[in-house]
Amino acid sequence: MNHATKRRTALGSALLGLLTVIGSVVVPSTPAAALENGLAQTPPMGFNNWNSTHCRADFNEQMVRGIADLFVSRGLKDAGYTYVNLDDCWAEPNRDASGNLVPNRTRFPNGIKAVADYVHGKGLKFGIYTSAGTKTCDAQGFPGGIGHEQQDANLFASWGVDYLKYDNCGDHLGQSAQQRYTTMRDALRATGRPIVFSICEWGSNAPWDWAQPVGNLWRTTGDIEDTWGSMLNIFKANVQRSTDSQRGAWNDPDMLEVGNGGMTDTEYRSHFTLWSMMNAPLLIGADLRGASEATYAILTNRDVIALDQDGLGVQATEIADANGLHVLTKPLDDGDVAVALFNENGSTATISTTAAAAGLGNATSYRLTDLWSKAVTTTSGTISASVPAHGTVVYRVSRAGAFATPPPGTTQVSALSASLAASAYGPVEVDRSNGERAAGDGRTLTIGGTAYARGIGVHARSEVRYHLGGRCTSFQAWVGLDDETGDNGSVTMEVWAGGRQIATSGVVRGTDGARRITADVTGQQYVHLAVLPTVDGARYDHADWADATVTCA
Repeated sequence: MNHATKRRTALGSALLGLLTVIGSVVVPSTPAAALENGLAQTPPMGFNNWNSTHCRADFNEQMVRGIADLFVSRGLKDAGYTYVNLDDCWAEPNRDASGNLVPNRTRFPNGIKAVADYVHGKGLKFGIYTSAGTKTCDAQGFPGGIGHEQQDANLFASWGVDYLKYDNCGDHLGQSAQQRYTTMRDALRATGRPIVFSICEWGSNAPWDWAQPVGNLWRTTGDIEDTWGSMLNIFKANVQRSTDSQRGAWNDPDMLEVGNGGMTDTEYRSHFTLWSMMNAPLLIGADLRGASEATYAILTNRDVIALDQDGLGVQATEIADANGLHVLTKPLDDGDVAVALFNENGSTATISTTAAAAGLGNATSYRLTDLWSKAVTTTSGTISASVPAHGTVVYRVSRAGAFATPPPGTTQVSALSASLAASAYGPVEVDRSNGERAAGDGRTLTIGGTAYARGIGVHARSEVRYHLGGRCTSFQAWVGLDDETGDNGSVTMEVWAGGRQIATSGVVRGTDGARRITADVTGQQYVHLAVLPTVDGARYDHADWADATVTCA
């Protein structure tokens, strides 16, 4: 059986009868790549006590209630912080006679449900902690969840838990990480209560390759400490995972240390900015009852928070890293791009890039809004700043000058100048497949044995945007994985406009033939084409938008 025949046969046997039609967009009923609990569509925001208290006596009911009060009175709730989460040491050292976890009688004399009820009464959500082994991580060794998954999940649900952090300590009883975390996922699902599932296995077993359908977020590194070196090392590890997350399934470089005293405010601003650029969960680790005004100012910077909570859900890509000077770019759902200039060195340095390098194009000038100073400037393309030692300047970049729009009639998007073009491996290719890292090294776009003369070739995760100027009515394309990677890979291909998803291919695999996508873009300023990796990571994910056109007035 030749390669093309195999792909067409797979399409016929595996997909016929599994497709539903919504309007003119074909959507397969195969499972989505991310965990299907509808939660954490943007990275979770809230509080966790561990970084400020560890297992000390000041971790107790009074503290948790005080944090909930401050979320409301100091504007944190209004800024988007939602979860008030307990970490290790909340339980007694032993289960009761029925095998249930027991709240520590000194720390939580009224029990956990009373605390959860208080948090809920503030319009907030409540989280708890346990471990995917026989013991939790504190040296005292509180009981873990392995072997008690459904019992513990039912107990947590009865208490009103909205978020579970599941650690990686204790005896694993011969089970793999994927087995242990999947068992708890299923137990949480069986309770019927929506509970965000945080996988905390420290990146030890490459969770980015298997955790998307298991948890809403997964740790990519070991624990953070309140030092510049720790924060920097975790940033450098997590920023490399930019293609592995998506809405509802996030890379987690651990909780915030902002306000705990081990770094300067400049360093904390960098920490907060970098975590927001990387779509990290923003879980405050400081005891807010004694936090400074500078700490509150950092944690409530809504312009920076907006980068983390952007609906497009794209983790920033590091486009430059030389001599301790870093440039990160992050496309946003309104057509803007965030650009962060980060200086890890001990002296002030000028860091520069361009709008073109950031993936922007198709404009004669750009507006730069500094999200910390709030200063607004314009540029014809250069993006530059004098950045203090250990500091970060972050701009929201908007297209301000004249730009072209598609001509009347039906036009191939490969003939247009993209206003944003980003691809994980190699550039966005015009009328060619992705190929390898070098520009122009692909071949004729081919999906399921069918060749297409026009279109664009990308590698997931990819984001490409075309400005329409409100003049167009429809977008259409044939989509799928290019034959150059054989039967490997799987992606989801999405069309966005106006800050929302307007069409999706569902999961497409290397064994599938091309699928037709059409989308109504009437009155939209842009059309945005996203390709996301799925359960097998980004390997082999060479995707084609073949014969992709827009029809305009």
